[in-house]
Amino acid sequence: MYTTQMDAAKKGIITKEMEIVAKKEGKTPEEIRSLVEKGRVIIPANKNHKSLDPEGIGEGLRTKINVNLGISKDCCNFEMELEKAKKAVSLKAEAIMDLSSYGKTREFRRKLVETIPSMIGTVPVYDAVGFYDKDLKEITSKEFLDVVRKHAQDGVDFMTIHAGINKETAKKFKQNKRLTNIVSRGGSLIFAWMELTGNENPFYQYYDELLDILAEYDVTISLGDALRPGSINDATDPSQVAELIVLGELTKRAWEKNVQVMIEGPGHMAINEIAANVVLEKRLCHGAPFYVLGPIVTDIAPGYDHITSAIGGAVAAANGADFLCYVTPAEHLRLPDINDMKEGIIAAKIAAHAADIAKGVKGAREWDYKMSEARQKLDWEGMFKLAIDGEKARKYRESSIPEDKDTCTMCGKMCAVKNTNKVLKSEEVSII
Repeated sequence: MYTTQMDAAKKGIITKEMEIVAKKEGKTPEEIRSLVEKGRVIIPANKNHKSLDPEGIGEGLRTKINVNLGISKDCCNFEMELEKAKKAVSLKAEAIMDLSSYGKTREFRRKLVETIPSMIGTVPVYDAVGFYDKDLKEITSKEFLDVVRKHAQDGVDFMTIHAGINKETAKKFKQNKRLTNIVSRGGSLIFAWMELTGNENPFYQYYDELLDILAEYDVTISLGDALRPGSINDATDPSQVAELIVLGELTKRAWEKNVQVMIEGPGHMAINEIAANVVLEKRLCHGAPFYVLGPIVTDIAPGYDHITSAIGGAVAAANGADFLCYVTPAEHLRLPDINDMKEGIIAAKIAAHAADIAKGVKGAREWDYKMSEARQKLDWEGMFKLAIDGEKARKYRESSIPEDKDTCTMCGKMCAVKNTNKVLKSEEVSII
């Protein structure tokens, strides 16, 4: 018998989840088992998530993406968020993170676990504030851990836990002035609780008890970066790096209890710093999978941050990041609607695939080869079927039909592809 995927891997057991991941990734089950044993690949799979279609995250695997959604006090449309989750699955998002902080949070969470085959993640500290319905400073350490247990019981596959901001790293933050201070919602709540109560971060102080809960249900811990930069000005500063060092120490402690780990990384960062940050995380956190929000590579584009994050995500993943959290055009502005969500997913999927080509992930280039083959043949239906968003591609095509229907209205009879094909077949070419 085994308690978690990592426990099984250490005992030489290949689980059904490892077999599924191996088939998806074109690897042998033994290769996956070995990587899980080393902590370089994770398979977030809560024992109570019966509808789960398992995915692997980590070294040598396809770059996966995560979609954030959930109900809040200002936007508490339960059915709309559920509809967004179903749409995210149809767009092949591998993970959905429920950030609900108001209302029927447990009912919504359980509905997701019951119906959604993607990995489900949560941030228990968000839920704690709404669940207990009392001032932040009045919540006890035990109550924070009780919420973690409820999420685990409900079938959540991974949880963001901000355990790296302790009294020491908080002191480092206060000593090193930032332009944008703390922008992590969970990090700011823990920091505020520590400052208001004078107590140590409960997730750090009672880390062993926390790990025992996660191990019982095989929940992967996503070690949150409470001190991630909220502007390119604050990237790779002493606060961020000090917390990362603590996360590396917490990673080893989790592995000792057979809890799978991934590390959350920066949100805002100039392009030229991204590769070094990936190397730093992999070194300090012993090769644990790296999960990044973007990174957003410039701060000037509200309304277009799905693009700024896709640029950063492609660079990060090409250099070894394993998991991209999508960013939508609504980032920094409002809760995204279903169209914003789609734009964010497509942008993140493009970034992930571009990185997989650069990383040499098995089968990544084959998709592009087939698309180029369809283009060479001017096979429009083939192109639509292969497109990452075939619906939008078809809509654009059909909105402007050329006289020569083999071509498009960009080039018409001057179509380079069609004319070169004709020349190579010794056929006449007419562009008049």
